[in-house]
Amino acid sequence: MGRRGWYVLLLLPFAGLLFPALYNRPDPPLFGLPFFYWYQLLWVILTTGLLGIVVVATRGPRDV
Repeated sequence: MGRRGWYVLLLLPFAGLLFPALYNRPDPPLFGLPFFYWYQLLWVILTTGLLGIVVVATRGPRDV
């Protein structure tokens, strides 16, 4: 995968949150939080990890 190919990973959070109708429901709850809220919070955490992967994978030799 070339350097630019790594940026495709950044489409995952976009796709996962694009249609709220798919996750706009209360069940299954997690620690008392409805699915709607913890699903979005999970994407915040996953996006942070994905951004870290993309930054490390696309770093050039001068960026060290």
